[in-house]
Amino acid sequence: MARRTTLSSPGTGKPERIATVLEQEIRSGVLGFGDRLQSENELVQRFSVSRNTIRKGLEELSSRGLITTKVGIGSFVTFDGMPVDDAVGWSRALANAGANADTRTLRLEVMQDAELAARLGVESPFFIAVDRVRSNADDGHAISIERSRLPLSPELEDVPLRGLREGSLHQTLRGAGLVPDHGEEWVDIEMLSAEDAAILDCAPGAPFLRTRRLTRDADGRAIEFVTSLLNPAHFALHLEF
Repeated sequence: MARRTTLSSPGTGKPERIATVLEQEIRSGVLGFGDRLQSENELVQRFSVSRNTIRKGLEELSSRGLITTKVGIGSFVTFDGMPVDDAVGWSRALANAGANADTRTLRLEVMQDAELAARLGVESPFFIAVDRVRSNADDGHAISIERSRLPLSPELEDVPLRGLREGSLHQTLRGAGLVPDHGEEWVDIEMLSAEDAAILDCAPGAPFLRTRRLTRDADGRAIEFVTSLLNPAHFALHLEF
């Protein structure tokens, strides 16, 4: 059973109190030299605070000279061998990676999906569907299809009427104050259906790289779930360890 720690010392900020609890464990020998701290998720559960608060607490602990942090195992998608940093938005990320892509919106409307709502842990079954296809601007060959699902919220309820901000989903989310903080991603291979093959002007059954990405804000609120079909002639998955 996961342990929980109650934060005392009122008048002191939560990050500082978290840092103090962990400092006491380090100095008392509960955590020895070279030991790994609990994961962020475990610390969130233990202290009953947000992930952002945990990160600030770890920064405070680091500033006291008691821990160091380093990047662990990671993965990212590449386009023609260049990393795609989608933190800046998919369109700009592709452009930065050297892709000369045209984007066409296929769908922008409210939809209902109770199964997805249950999977993401959101109460309302209503989502904004944003489906887009990208192709090479030079010769028109297919690059990708992305199907984004945004939990319908007051911040986004007018998006289906006014469209995406500057044509960018990235800008639309940030303009609404919805900033991705962390998430999960799954990668596999999917054979194109007849419908997707027609959209991409490819042969049905052609293998495409499929990614399914869930992003959440600092408080764990689901922001976007996007399924992408990526042309393997350009895209690959790069792993670091």
